[in-house]
Amino acid sequence: MVVVSFKKGFQKSAQFLSNQQREKLSELVVLLAEDPFHPKLHTKSLDGKLAGLFSFRITRDWRVMFKFVSSKEVLVVKVRHRKEVYR
Repeated sequence: MVVVSFKKGFQKSAQFLSNQQREKLSELVVLLAEDPFHPKLHTKSLDGKLAGLFSFRITRDWRVMFKFVSSKEVLVVKVRHRKEVYR
């Protein structure tokens, strides 16, 4: 179990999601707290300029970026469309 916290601008980035996507995001954040590598999250470690960050899927097109602050805490950074998130 890890503590999930949210970066200051996270709420603003989540405003682009539909209500259905926001509901799913809420469910996935619970899973993230239980196990950041739960199979339903499709967690992926990022590399290159995004090294140290991870992403998980909300839908096929929307991703959430997060990082481990410690072994017991995760910081959720932002939500973006998959075309934009890895830039």
